[in-house]
Amino acid sequence: MTQQPLRLGTRRSKLAMAQSGQVADAVRRVTGRPVELVEITTYGDVSREALAQIGGTGVFVTALRDALLKGEVDFAVHSLKDLPTAQPQELVLAAVPVREDPRDVVVARDDLKFTDLPRGARIGTGSPRRMAQLNAYARAHGLDIEAVPIRGNVDTRIGYVRDGELDAVVLAAAGLQRIGRIDEVTDFLSVDTVLPAPGQGALAIECTADNADLIAALGELDDPFTRVAVTAERSLLAALEAGCSAPVGALADLLADGQIVKEMRLRGVVGTTDGTRMVQLSTTGPVPETHDQALALGRELATEMLAQGAAGLMGERAQ
Repeated sequence: MTQQPLRLGTRRSKLAMAQSGQVADAVRRVTGRPVELVEITTYGDVSREALAQIGGTGVFVTALRDALLKGEVDFAVHSLKDLPTAQPQELVLAAVPVREDPRDVVVARDDLKFTDLPRGARIGTGSPRRMAQLNAYARAHGLDIEAVPIRGNVDTRIGYVRDGELDAVVLAAAGLQRIGRIDEVTDFLSVDTVLPAPGQGALAIECTADNADLIAALGELDDPFTRVAVTAERSLLAALEAGCSAPVGALADLLADGQIVKEMRLRGVVGTTDGTRMVQLSTTGPVPETHDQALALGRELATEMLAQGAAGLMGERAQ
């Protein structure tokens, strides 16, 4: 008897389809069941407004979650950085697979590196977080750049460079890797220059909380180190009371001694989009062994950042 396919809810974008296709292949391997992709259009896909204007948080996931709750799909794949920090009780984050490269990258004209861009270079980004850190780095190192807000998919954004409208754009390495376009990158930005968005490079596989069998099956794809890292990052974000359109960066690194992971370092940054004021702190400690320990680590660093004046810098907070 042929098994019913599992229905995977995904956004329609090229990147979403690529990463959902990779998850579908993995789910087929662990379950032995066929998986079909169900394409769903989200508000974030059809709106042309800047993310900070439409709220940022949840605009790419609400329609997928609605489809899950209505039983139209069995599970959904999200870019983890798009998920609101509050998890609905009816849904469960069944798996966070191994994370891709979390860094931001530059695609520039003439194969230029970020620091080699000419004076007055126009750099496109849709992220207040990137804008804040790029401007801060430029100020600190005497670079003359103009950060230009843009929207659109990867083709659209890189097209601005190819057409000569912009000198460069900043994108996520993970997205370009997943759609096979990483060779177009002209510079990888160190996380010491630009901290990524909380959860950047990681995927979230979500299903309803009452489907114990599917939760167990999808759990085979979970990577515990990625899970604790992104939990700490998202806890920091939640404690700062910022939506994912706010200029907040965070990254949890696992520090290893040879093959043995010894500690985790959590870094966070908040800044004004013009780069004039920044609060950047870090903390290092034992790798969290539980979800609650990871949450506590993020909250502790957020408390320190708030004490240093972070709250007053979050003018781009999502409403």
